[in-house]
Amino acid sequence: MKKTAILLSTSRYNGNTSALVDAVSDQTDVDVFNLKNYNISPFDYEHKNIDDDFVPLVKKLLNYEHIVFASPVYWYSMTAQMKTFFDRISDLLHVKKELGRKLRSKTCSVVSTGASPQPETSFEETFINSFDYLGMKYNGMLYCYCEEKFKLKEHKVNINSFIESM
Repeated sequence: MKKTAILLSTSRYNGNTSALVDAVSDQTDVDVFNLKNYNISPFDYEHKNIDDDFVPLVKKLLNYEHIVFASPVYWYSMTAQMKTFFDRISDLLHVKKELGRKLRSKTCSVVSTGASPQPETSFEETFINSFDYLGMKYNGMLYCYCEEKFKLKEHKVNINSFIESM
């Protein structure tokens, strides 16, 4: 079993969060899963979308001990794609319960970039509350302030510290 997977969600393939994920993945043995490469429909109470890419992606992620959720801060929250992924976790609580229970053995972290010196507490709280509800162990967040473009040398110390905590 590989140790760490990064689930990346961003609207800009070469944006700041992608650059941060690249900086982390260049120094570690991780696999990156970009939500842009998956067809994941919004949550549906009738579960008519159960055959999209959500369940196969979750099955892949369950092969990892640690999952890093990577999203820039968009309007004080995660990206729409990441929110859709989290909404679909409801399928794991109702339809695919055996998969949902397997999340309890996982540890997780968050990596993010944003245009504010510090993210609003509501950004991280959404992740923390979700992980707590799912019984996942939260290892913290790496947040890099990017006024314009991600600059690796400005964030190198924090990135290294984050990698050590994974």
